[in-house]
Amino acid sequence: MMDALENVIKGCLKGNKADQHRLYSLFSSKMYGVCLRFASSYDEAQDILQEGFIKVFEKLSTFQGKGSLEGWVKRIFINTAIEKYRERVYHLSVHDMSDNGHFAEENMGPSSLGVKDLLALIQHLPVQYRLVFNLHTMDGLNHKEIGEMLNITESTSRSNLSRARLLLQEMIKKEVRLADKKIID
Repeated sequence: MMDALENVIKGCLKGNKADQHRLYSLFSSKMYGVCLRFASSYDEAQDILQEGFIKVFEKLSTFQGKGSLEGWVKRIFINTAIEKYRERVYHLSVHDMSDNGHFAEENMGPSSLGVKDLLALIQHLPVQYRLVFNLHTMDGLNHKEIGEMLNITESTSRSNLSRARLLLQEMIKKEVRLADKKIID
């Protein structure tokens, strides 16, 4: 398997379209999932996917084989999503967001919501909240790393995460109420 992947990488570096397609096929599904987590729509996720693969092919010569290729590719996609965010949205100040003084409750959420439902709710978070939520919860970055990536303070990152969780909980509660109402009707 490793020799086959190395051959695909070598082919991509030579501009071989068949090997580029193989590399795309190998990672496109997983990277589309990453894109969906950061995007506000399916169209935006497609744009990030396309831009991400362009960057992967452009920067493949810089991959040094340290760590997994998948991890390296994923990092490019995360950075591409963040760049997309920076292009279209100014940084939101914590003070610009309404603060109702509540904090997110832990482990709240009905089992009736599926992964697609949760993904759709995450996509409806304000952009900076969605970025911080994904980078911390899904990608395991700490608040210092998130702050450096998004050019915000660690405390802003923590606050954004807390508010993202609160908003998600409120959206989940609303979805459950709507689902319950449909069952009753």
